[in-house]
Amino acid sequence: METVALSDISLTIYKGEFVAIMGPSGSGKSTLMHILGALDQPTSGKYILDGETVEKLTEDELADIRNRKIGFVFQAYNLLPRTTALDNVMLPMSYAGVSDQEQKDRALRFLELVGLQDRVHHSSNQLSGGQQQRVAIARALVMDPAILLADEATGNISSAQADEIMGIFQKLNDKGHTIIMITHEPDIAHFAKRIIYIKDGKIGEDILNKEQKKI
Repeated sequence: METVALSDISLTIYKGEFVAIMGPSGSGKSTLMHILGALDQPTSGKYILDGETVEKLTEDELADIRNRKIGFVFQAYNLLPRTTALDNVMLPMSYAGVSDQEQKDRALRFLELVGLQDRVHHSSNQLSGGQQQRVAIARALVMDPAILLADEATGNISSAQADEIMGIFQKLNDKGHTIIMITHEPDIAHFAKRIIYIKDGKIGEDILNKEQKKI
């Protein structure tokens, strides 16, 4: 029996938006996140990312578009544990052939942006959960992606640390970054400017958040 994760989804997210996608477990929001991140492809329909039709791309082209145009921030951080914050942030650039000095300069700039300029030489297992998530955000930004895609990015940290991360997202959005955030937490969703509710694989509501929480 075929399971339909998403059905009749029609969605446009514009450059510079800060969008939260909400829904209960099994609603289809993770499937939608994987499609938006070019990790999965829809079985029908079309997905256009920054002018490129994703389903027409080869595997190598998909890998390239993920590295160039999408910054991922996950709940689990996905950092190398015995590697410094600096080296973790430099990693995506090493795959892209960026020169060593440019890697270092850019990584330091983004670590400073997330407030970790005094932790650059600490290994990730010496950092708190909130600090590790900041490293993950810096790493996601170093390739100057068109989209920052955050999947339950505050799920493993305290509420105070979560507020700090949301403050960073808001500052990034104020500077023009497009942010799409998957969450099941209403308090977190309300930091976004737009909230999309998914239920049973369909969009239930798509609203502008006139009561956006600010840090």
